[in-house]
Amino acid sequence: MNETRHRVTLKVNGVVREATVPGRRLLSDCLRHDLGLTGTHVGCEHGVCGACTVLLDGEPVRSCLMFAVTADGHEITTVEGLARGDGEPSPVQRAFSECHALQCGFCTPGFLCAVTAFLRDNPAPSEEEALEAVSGNLCRCTGYQNILKAVHRAAEIQASEIQAAEIQAEEGGA
Repeated sequence: MNETRHRVTLKVNGVVREATVPGRRLLSDCLRHDLGLTGTHVGCEHGVCGACTVLLDGEPVRSCLMFAVTADGHEITTVEGLARGDGEPSPVQRAFSECHALQCGFCTPGFLCAVTAFLRDNPAPSEEEALEAVSGNLCRCTGYQNILKAVHRAAEIQASEIQAAEIQAEEGGA
């Protein structure tokens, strides 16, 4: 039986990408198999573990629960797109590395995407808020302590970068 295929256009990590996919192709599978972006990991395939979390128009979503055709015309950011344009790691990526917030690394892409969106909306989280933010992603290796440290360290890095940019703007305008 021939399944109808659909053309989807996605802006992935700032680049417009197209694929022709079956209607039931999951976004996670489209990203990994059709577009070759294997940084998005697939764990449970039920939306429970969070390993497949990507940003859809800036909001975290479980890509294993979403059909690729549903994402047509939307902007997707995967773990490959979190680094800065010059290739420098984002503050969240830096913090995860500095705080040893990963062990096997399987869950890390989902955490990085989720924490990036969280800190955008809450740049100075309390311990409870940080715990709530990461509670939707499962990790079997770390015990979460260093992940929570990384959330707070990323918030510090972002705050210092904002402060440095403000100082530079003031000096440039003087």
